[in-house]
Formats: sequence, C-alpha cells, structure tokens
Amino acid sequence: QAQAAAGAGTRGSCGRTRSTSRASTSNWSATSAARSGTRPRRSQGQRRRREDWEVDPAKLVIKGVIARGTFGTVHRGVYDGQDVAVKLLDWGEDGHRSEQEITALRSAFAQEVAVWHKLDHPNVTKFIGAIMGARDLNVQTEHGHLGMPSNICCVVVEYLAGGALKNFLIKNRRRKLAFKVVVQLALDLARGLSYLHSEKIVHRDVKTENMLLDKTRTVKIADFGVARVEASNPSDMTGETGTLGYMAPEVLNGHPYNRKCDVYSFGICLWEIYCCDMPYPDLSFSEVTSAVVRQNLRPEIPRCCPSALANVMKRCWDANPDKRPEMAEVVAMIEAIDTSKGGGMIPIDQSQGCFACFRQYRGP
Repeated sequence: QAQAAAGAGTRGSCGRTRSTSRASTSNWSATSAARSGTRPRRSQGQRRRREDWEVDPAKLVIKGVIARGTFGTVHRGVYDGQDVAVKLLDWGEDGHRSEQEITALRSAFAQEVAVWHKLDHPNVTKFIGAIMGARDLNVQTEHGHLGMPSNICCVVVEYLAGGALKNFLIKNRRRKLAFKVVVQLALDLARGLSYLHSEKIVHRDVKTENMLLDKTRTVKIADFGVARVEASNPSDMTGETGTLGYMAPEVLNGHPYNRKCDVYSFGICLWEIYCCDMPYPDLSFSEVTSAVVRQNLRPEIPRCCPSALANVMKRCWDANPDKRPEMAEVVAMIEAIDTSKGGGMIPIDQSQGCFACFRQYRGP
C-alpha cells in the first residue's frame, strides 16, 4: 500500500472518483499519432525529440507490485540508484479499448505529466520522469528484461515508505492521534496546497488517499491525474471531478469553480485527520450530493475538538466559495494553533471518548 496514491489506489465507500470533465489540451509535444496508440512514420534516421522529463528505460529497474488499479499497476523500483515508485499504465494492446478511449487516456496522462514535472516543493511528491509509449520499451526487471508494448506509459516518482495518509489514519482509528501530530499533518498538507495554488494549479482531487508520508511522517501531495492550470475564466472549469465526500457543492452542482474547491476538500481532510475516520461512510453518492448541496451537510465535529481547529474546518467548507480562505491564510491559521495543551481525540475504547459526544451536525 506504500504508494497507492501514486495513481492506482482503491476507493472506499465515500472514495469513488468521478471525472466527467474533458481533459484539456496539453502542451505536451508528443504527436497526436503517439497519443492515439499508433506509431508515427519517420524517415530512416529521424528521431522524436527527447523531452527533458523523459527517463532512460535502461536505468529503470521495476520490482514488485505495491498497488493495482483500473488502468495499471504501481511498482517499487530503482531509477539510476534511487528508490522510486513506478506507475505503469497499459491501455490495451489486445484491442479491449477503442482508439478514442486510448486517445482520451493518453491526453489525461499527458496533462498529469505537464503539471507534475514543473512542481518542486517539500510537500509535493517529487516527480522524477515519465515514458510515453510511442515505441516498444525494454525495461529491466529483477528477473531480466521486460518488453513493453507501445501503448504502455510510465510515471516515475520518489518512493515514500510511509504510504498513503489514509492508511495511516485507518491504522490509528481507535487510538487516535496526538494533537501535535494532527496539526503537523494538516500544516504539511496546507503548505503543499498553498504552493500549488501559488503556481496556479488546482489539484481537484484532494483527499487523504492522494497524500503520501515519508519516513519522517511528512505529508506530500501526489496524483495529479485531474489537476489543471487554473482557468482565468471560471466558466472554463466545470464538471464533476473529484471524489465523493470531498467534492465542494459547486463541483457537485456542475457549476464553474476555481482553486477554492481544493480549500473545501482540505476542510474535509482536516476533519478526517483529527477524527481518524471517514466522512459520510453510510451515504450513497446521490444522498451525499443532495445533503451537501441542499441541506448544507458537513461531517460532525466532536465537542472535544479545539475551537481554533474547528474554526479552520468550518471556514474551509463554507458553502460559498468566496467566503473560504486562501490556502496561504489557512497555513497562517494552523501555524497559530497552540498545541501545548493537548486537544486531540480521545481513544474510542475510553468511555468518555469524543465519539460519545457527537451531535447531529448540519452545516458550518
């Protein structure tokens, strides 16, 4: 599970991903023929220009599978002596996908690389390189060499041994986290999102499953499969893109949106980090959509949650995106929280645990 969020993770009951928006045109210079799965015709001696983000397959060693998904697998690996995670996407040499489907998937893959390879921040998973399968590849494995079909695409990122933040929270569901740990995890995520927004990037699928932990328990944002450069005209960014339970009301409604949809999702993640629990576990997609949009439903905040932290949650998940703070302000709010007096959730097995004092909570 160590790298499930690299793009092939599983989805929980409120973790179903929806993406009905069309992939925007990428500035990736791969040819349209390569994107459609066909090989471009080149004269003898002519070669496609190598992009600066392309990795050398000869330096890549692929090891065991650590996650599986709809469109491929995530492997541990080594690239040029560095431990890495390798996301292999194979979209069907056997013809089970149409040319149109392959073209759309390649376009989305191109968009992910176009966004990710430019990012550099301590709270963003480091992008190392990618391979666009415009030709047969011969990748080294632990057991020899593996021939890859021309449809294969590959993303190589740093390997983070701590795994997905979601898995870490699940492991601590009963005993909960110390308040200092809650604040540090939240601060890492807030700083990463603040950086993305400063670079005009909207992640659009902020959730704990897409956040990874390194050996020191530092949070790093991953999976930029639906991330986009923020449109100058909000009406240019629409569509139900994201994951159930984390999607902002304006996204669920199909209305135009901007980076403030990430702020809303952060508010849900902050609640999840504090409670080590899942939002709306018993509601279907239609029930969540209706309740969040029409009834202003939000996760229940335990009474034992310090008011400073609860205030951040409520401001971030405000129904009006214009009233949500910028992520830079969220960083400042979290940095100002006093952790010296405790304030974490009480373990479930203690009779006066925080979950015993839940009340029906409708809206911020």
